[in-house]
Formats: sequence, structure tokens, C-alpha cells
Amino acid sequence: MATLYSRTRGGAHTPPSEEVRSADRSAGELLAAVTADVQHLLRQEVRLAKAEIQEEATKAGKAAGMYGGAGFAGYMVALFLSLAAVFGLANVMDAGWAALIVTAVWAVVAAVLFMLGRSRMREVSPKPERTIETLKEDAQWARHPTK
Repeated sequence: MATLYSRTRGGAHTPPSEEVRSADRSAGELLAAVTADVQHLLRQEVRLAKAEIQEEATKAGKAAGMYGGAGFAGYMVALFLSLAAVFGLANVMDAGWAALIVTAVWAVVAAVLFMLGRSRMREVSPKPERTIETLKEDAQWARHPTK
């Protein structure tokens, strides 16, 4: 009979059916703990994804600011330089040639700002790379938790 029953702390024997209930309860507790851990892990992954997306949005905002600067420089090309070329250089040369020279200078400024904005925009990654990597690691761990 000693093989069918296990001893408790008080020395009394416990029937196998009660042992199964005890094992079920601890398995349920283990399942609840695993579920809570998975929920916690998913919440952390969502927070990480939000942080990465916010970081990328900041980069995109700065690149958009460069595009805005290029647009403003283009506006300056159309308005002020045409006027400055006509009035400033009209005393030295023909007014048309003077306006063309000054406009070319502003066109170079606009092109440089555009190129800077475009290069910064290419650095922006719309997907959260670190989050994707950690999710892959989590999935790998979930498949093989002992490795």
C-alpha cells in the first residue's frame, strides 16, 4: 500500500486522487503564471514598437522640415532674387542677366536643401526593426525554451 499512497508532512497517507487534484492545481497555477508572463512580454513588445515608431516619426519630421526648407528656398528664388537681381545688378549689366545670375544662386541653395532632405528621408525606416528582432527571438524561445 505504501506505493499507492504518498506521505504528507503529518505522516498521513494521501490517496492518489487527491495527489492528482494537487497536481492539477499547481498545473493551473503554472498555466496562469505563464499566461501572465506572456501578457507582460507582449505589453513590453508593444511599448518597444511604439518607441521605435516614435523615433522614426521624429526622423521623418526632420526630413520633412528639410523639404519645407527647400520649398521656402524655392519661394525665395521666385520672389526676392528676381527683384534683387533686377534692382542690384541693373546698374552694372543688363537687368535680365543680373536676375538670371542671382536666381541661379538660389537654385543651388534649394537643390542642396532638397538633397539633404532626401538623404535624411532615406534613413527613415517605417518598420520597428528591434521589435521584429525581439519577436523573432521570443518565437524561437517559445518553440525551444530549453535552448
